[in-house]
Amino acid sequence: MNKTEKTYPQLDELFSNPEPWETWESKLVWGSVIVAVIALSVLGIFINTFLLK
Repeated sequence: MNKTEKTYPQLDELFSNPEPWETWESKLVWGSVIVAVIALSVLGIFINTFLLK
């Protein structure tokens, strides 16, 4: 065990093999980001159309 492993044991977990659900979870996060961007765009259009004109 070297000095880094003694100082930062969580690095082993960070750089270990990915969990089986990690790809599914990444797809879920990206899908959520896309939905949020679309929702903010639609909200902006509604605000511009109904409140600012």
